[in-house]
Amino acid sequence: MPPIPKTAFHIREAKEEDIPVILQMIKDLATYEKEPESAKATPELLKVNIFTQKHASTLLAFTGTESNPGEAVGMALYFFNFSTWTGRPGLYLEDLFVSEQYRKLGIGKAFFGALAKVAQENNCARMDWSVLKWNTPSIQFYEKVLGAKGMDEWEGMRLEETGIEALKKFALTG
Repeated sequence: MPPIPKTAFHIREAKEEDIPVILQMIKDLATYEKEPESAKATPELLKVNIFTQKHASTLLAFTGTESNPGEAVGMALYFFNFSTWTGRPGLYLEDLFVSEQYRKLGIGKAFFGALAKVAQENNCARMDWSVLKWNTPSIQFYEKVLGAKGMDEWEGMRLEETGIEALKKFALTG
């Protein structure tokens, strides 16, 4: 496949009809992160949680122009959180993925530019995201190109469904 010029792509908000594209990007990301079996998203879950209940939003990158789009080549899935320290919302980038053959063409930078606009439109005090420790190319990009700082003093924590269920024993009611 011949390389595309750096400006021969565009980014737009995902639409409900993009669900198959979003799902494929999620699967491709899971494969890149060496955990393809962990991707449990389904078209039904994406429809309900992104487009109906609006728990998250998605930007998609395509080759070509808005009027003549080509292949989907990237995705940025994000949602809003809240900082008690700043008293303002924040934008949390859950997943950023650019197809391997389209990396180093400015698509990642363009995603961050689009996300910055969304963050500013929503009065966000900051943007946060996580990156796997072994993903050196991404870490270098975030630090050197974007000027992001690692949060070494923080340790990520997670409970999955069985852990969430187990927490109910601590509830004061029902």
